[in-house]
Amino acid sequence: MDRTCGEQTLYARTLESSATFGPRQGREVVFGRNRPLVHLALGVDDLRISREHGLLRFDDGRWWVHNGGRTAIRLPSGTELRPGDRPVPLAAGYTLLTVLGSPGREHALEVRVSGPEPGGTGALPPDAHTYEPPVWPLDPDERRVVVLLARRYLQGDSRPTPQSWRQVGEGMQALDPEAGWTHRRAEHTVRAVRERLSAAGVAGLLAEEVEPPVGNALNENLVAELVRSRSITAADLDALDRETP
Repeated sequence: MDRTCGEQTLYARTLESSATFGPRQGREVVFGRNRPLVHLALGVDDLRISREHGLLRFDDGRWWVHNGGRTAIRLPSGTELRPGDRPVPLAAGYTLLTVLGSPGREHALEVRVSGPEPGGTGALPPDAHTYEPPVWPLDPDERRVVVLLARRYLQGDSRPTPQSWRQVGEGMQALDPEAGWTHRRAEHTVRAVRERLSAAGVAGLLAEEVEPPVGNALNENLVAELVRSRSITAADLDALDRETP
């Protein structure tokens, strides 16, 4: 077993139940609709949730999410773990998994992976400071590029997607005509940001971490992290639009 497994205690909670599980090779924590026969009851009144919809399994020093149900599990990055997909690892800290149920219904599975806590309850002092995700530093050109990439997210589109490399390159060229911006240069700039954040521990930013076909998933995951951490905001987009001739 990995020597870090002592730091992999799992705290899990749904609307119906909660529990704590220590790390042990091969341990499985089942969640689903069949309250008497699962460790974590979830969506007990929703027939779109399977009796045993999925499980959290400890293998090789990490907890992994498996989907054995009939609907997808949405990950924090906005990507989905679909039935039959290969399992994905849980990062240390807090993760919100959303199990898709009947139309208009979603069921939350909150998990936290951490070391043992005093008393073993996972409770925090009432005056504990609220955790804030790190704001990732970006140089001026990187900020402009990723804000253009995330334009649809920052302007509040209902189903946003990253802008194309061509659109980003043209936007940068309009902002700085003398700098020789192209879609290739924009792509390389974004790749450098992804690699830097990946090295700092952000998951889902490298091709080998994403289930093929990769498509636009790497950019979607990057934008989700930058927006979630408020590293870029709508104010950045407003400022950029004021710069544009």
